[in-house]
This record gives sequence, structure tokens and C-alpha cells, in this order.
Amino acid sequence: MDYSIQTKLIELSEDDTVKLLEGKFITGREGFFCLKSSKNLTLTEALLTYRKKDSIEKIFNSLKNEIDIKPLRVWTDNSIYGVLIIGFITQVFVSLIRFEIPELKHTSTKFIKTTLSNLTVTINSWMRKTKRFIHSNFDAINTMISDYNWVIT
Repeated sequence: MDYSIQTKLIELSEDDTVKLLEGKFITGREGFFCLKSSKNLTLTEALLTYRKKDSIEKIFNSLKNEIDIKPLRVWTDNSIYGVLIIGFITQVFVSLIRFEIPELKHTSTKFIKTTLSNLTVTINSWMRKTKRFIHSNFDAINTMISDYNWVIT
């Protein structure tokens, strides 16, 4: 375990401090994990590769469980490519919302998607002449998103 002491302790010696830290933070549940690879990687390379894999798995989990991409196993190649592109664009859009609007930084993808899906535009026209757009189903989240000053450069 690595530790550091940021201020000088008057009441405790360094040995007493280490014992205090060990008693507080070492619970017997620390554990470890082992990465196995068929490639000859350094420890750093193996850990970076594992973290990249984990990020990709999380994105696909979000596509399947939050964006609601349906099973891809029976589709044509072009259908799969199209759905994945739309799914990734959705992921980028949700990430951009979280990045640009601090209040939504920790809001789930599924919740952002649902609130945006609830927005409704009704087009009222008579004999194809005058059109009136009626916007409805606003809530706090989709109002923040629609009121944000989006500037694309």
C-alpha cells in the first residue's frame, strides 16, 4: 500500500501513523487481479490494453442496454453498419450533452434518451396553408438541452 503524509503529525510518530492507516484501510478485501495474454506485453502495455477493452465493452453495453440497439445477429451487413453508426452518433451526442451541460454530467444515457424521446412537435395546418408548430412534453432535462446555446465551429 502506498501512503503519504501531507502534514506533520504532532501526536503520532510515523510508525504509529502507518499502523493507523493499515488498521483503517487494510480490510482483507483488497484482492488483486491477473491479466493473461498470448502476447509478450510489458505490465503497462497489458494494463492499457485491458482498460481500452473495458471502455469498448462499456460503450457496446450502453449501445445495447441504454440506446436500445436490437440484436444484430440476423441483419444484413449494411443494416448492422447503419445501426452502429446511428448508435455511435447517439453516444457522441449524449457525451457532448454531458460535457457541455455540467448539471447533466452524471445523468444516465438512458434517462437523457428517454427525456429527449418524449419531446413532441405537432404540426397544425389547414388545407396545407398555414402551419403552426406546437412543442410539448418539456421537462427539466430536455429544457436544459434545448435552451443551451449550441455553437458548432
